[in-house]
Amino acid sequence: MKPEAVLESIESDAPKRGLPIIGPVRGKILDETIAKFKPSKILEVGTLVGYSAIRMGRHLEKGQKITCVEIDEKIAKVARSNFEKAGLSDLIEVIVGDARNVLPKLEGSLDMVFLDAVKVDYIFYLRSVERLLHKGSVVLADNVKSHADEVADYLEYVRNSGKYTSTYRDFPLGYRMASGSPEGDAVEVSVRL
Repeated sequence: MKPEAVLESIESDAPKRGLPIIGPVRGKILDETIAKFKPSKILEVGTLVGYSAIRMGRHLEKGQKITCVEIDEKIAKVARSNFEKAGLSDLIEVIVGDARNVLPKLEGSLDMVFLDAVKVDYIFYLRSVERLLHKGSVVLADNVKSHADEVADYLEYVRNSGKYTSTYRDFPLGYRMASGSPEGDAVEVSVRL
């Protein structure tokens, strides 16, 4: 299958199963970010069934890589199956474990980070990998409107620490795929200075 066919299948299935994927509306920001920043090494925290990793992975080239961290082994198995169906298994690696334990042990450098796991832990996730970021690395945090209280410390940090230039991208006409009904949300895009 082509990656787009796998994405469409997940989009169709997500509302029935209550899966909170980023969806096609907000998901376009992932496409735009890949096109603009051309990251070679991407970290995704919170993979679920692999929807956003497939969105990103379909734009990558041989030698580029996405490392996904997913806490649930059963869900990670579904994600790996979806990566296989999309023909992207060679570009996407899944680490099963709690991101609070996994991220501090990661090595190397990162060009892009996508945060979409436990919202109150966004600040911990960022600080755990900040040493791996370089000038121009981009960090995207999903659900910053729907979970504003939970990510308040994260937003305060990326907006006011002097380490990032940060932009709030509101998607009022987007929708959360878990419910299937119209519901706006936003993504914070932060670039390392």
